Amino acid sequence: MMALNVLIVLVSLVALLGSRVLILTRSRGSVLCCLRPMSGERGWRVGVARYADGQLNWIPLIGLLPRPRHVIVRRGLVVSGRRKVGPGEFFGFIEGVTAVECRNGDSAFELAMGYRALTGFVAWLESAPPGAYLDVA
Repeated sequence: MMALNVLIVLVSLVALLGSRVLILTRSRGSVLCCLRPMSGERGWRVGVARYADGQLNWIPLIGLLPRPRHVIVRRGLVVSGRRKVGPGEFFGFIEGVTAVECRNGDSAFELAMGYRALTGFVAWLESAPPGAYLDVA
């Protein structure tokens, strides 16, 4: 009886996590995007990036709260470089993923995304209103 209760709880948790992943990845304006702080405190974290007004909201795929963990404001965002991500860097990366080094205020981080998501990110940066300070290398 105890094993059945544990199994029911585990199946429920997996179903909730699966529905969260589907809702986040299927919502309009969302792209899969991994984030890694440059401070080296943690490795890559898988999440979803959503474009909203002049900011990019990054929401982790695994978590309890549906709110963004990181808010990246377009105004003042500095993109200092890009590189291809190696397959040994993170088990979830597939071929063709590019990491973009960014700085926004005092925080430095990398965003890793596929070709299509990167094209959208660059278009979002370039579509800033006239007079906005952008530094894209």
